[in-house]
Amino acid sequence: MQNYERFKEQIYRKTGINLSCYKERQMKRRIDSLIKRNNFDTYDDYFQAISRDKALFDEFINYLTINVSEFYRNANQWDILKNDIFPELLKHSKHLKIWSAACSTGEEPYSLVLVLSQLLPLNSIKVLATDIDKEAINKAQIGIYSAKSIENIPKDLAHKYFVKIGDSYKISDDIKKCVEFKQHNLLSDKYPDQCDLIVCRNVMIYFTEEAKEEMYRKFHDALKDHGVLFVGSTEQIILPNRYNLTALKTFFYKKSR
Repeated sequence: MQNYERFKEQIYRKTGINLSCYKERQMKRRIDSLIKRNNFDTYDDYFQAISRDKALFDEFINYLTINVSEFYRNANQWDILKNDIFPELLKHSKHLKIWSAACSTGEEPYSLVLVLSQLLPLNSIKVLATDIDKEAINKAQIGIYSAKSIENIPKDLAHKYFVKIGDSYKISDDIKKCVEFKQHNLLSDKYPDQCDLIVCRNVMIYFTEEAKEEMYRKFHDALKDHGVLFVGSTEQIILPNRYNLTALKTFFYKKSR
């Protein structure tokens, strides 16, 4: 297939998603696979189709954003968050401003609330959760999950805040009320400011080095002076001081100035 560059331009104009900021070979391979699966021969044909068909367009966005998540993903890191990071942040304020960036279908921001619920009353917990994929946000707001996705949650919390519905589990409205979901493009939209904690995990690996560097600088600027950035297990920041960040624990970085 030809005209991938034109396809990228068309997608950018339509969605604001800049495919040039993603690793080219990886992203192009994913898109080519999706186009063939839907029986289109060219990028132009496929673009015309997703412009007419909302279901095809939603499938494209969902496929593009690679929504794979689970509660308490890499559970030992959530122990560090509970035992070390949150207690330190709570010395500064009992009303933390927390941003879960690229939140996918909600497992991560809801996990943040579950962890904090052991340290604070629910009515003082508020998490901003953002993602570029509107369909993922819709799923997050419904809050129904598979047994596998909740298996890392401590049993007492799972029992307290989830109700079994058939083979699935629905999260409590008390937890859902603590999370505000919004659509947001990490590559182009304005970042929230004065955050105590920013969580952005398992999405940076899909971006080019140039895009990542820009995002790390924006994350730095979005943090309070004592604020912390929490990244994914494959996303350890090399030379964090380049972005005025200091490693606290593996995958946790504090704003240094």
